[in-house]
Amino acid sequence: MPKLIASIDGVVVKEVQLTKDRTTLGRRPYNDVVLDNLAVSGEHAAIQMKTGVATLEDLGSTNGTYVNGKPIRKQALVHDDLIEMGRYKIKYIDTTGATVPGSLGPGARSQAPSGFSAAPTVPAAPPVMNGRVRVLSGSAAGREMALTKNVTTIGKPGVCVALLERRLDSYVLVHKEGANPATVNGVPVGADPVRLKNHDRISLGGIQLEFLE
Repeated sequence: MPKLIASIDGVVVKEVQLTKDRTTLGRRPYNDVVLDNLAVSGEHAAIQMKTGVATLEDLGSTNGTYVNGKPIRKQALVHDDLIEMGRYKIKYIDTTGATVPGSLGPGARSQAPSGFSAAPTVPAAPPVMNGRVRVLSGSAAGREMALTKNVTTIGKPGVCVALLERRLDSYVLVHKEGANPATVNGVPVGADPVRLKNHDRISLGGIQLEFLE
């Protein structure tokens, strides 16, 4: 029976058997698979099971649904696919060997013609990223901090706290708490994560930082 194995920062947090015809995933507690992370939408995505094939569909989420590092709208899943929603990495496991149907739109796979074996798809290795931030103000000015973790917390508790999240091919800044959110190049960070570019200036709680790739 197909199943999902969800993890955060390399730690497995839940394992779910896909026993229903339709399984919903999202932040709200009424979902079949609850993903408690602010980057996950309330109703983020759903998996439809039909004739032994699981089809993943993004339900108009804010931050998107990714399969093997690529954004998707609707896509049939195969064994060992890696799904990403916010901070969650979700492994799709299905050792039954079900075939994959024809195209379902952008990003979907095609079924191999009868009599031919489809070549295995080897996902490209994610690029090695060496992001860091440099302190521009205060007594620590000039100091640099390497962003080696998937999530790095910055700011002052009770004043302004933000998260620097490492994605497959980028870093994003996410507002965590505080009445006055962080700014990137003078623009306040809203409800959606902000993708960072080289030399972006970050300001939060009186701290000035520069993002470097």
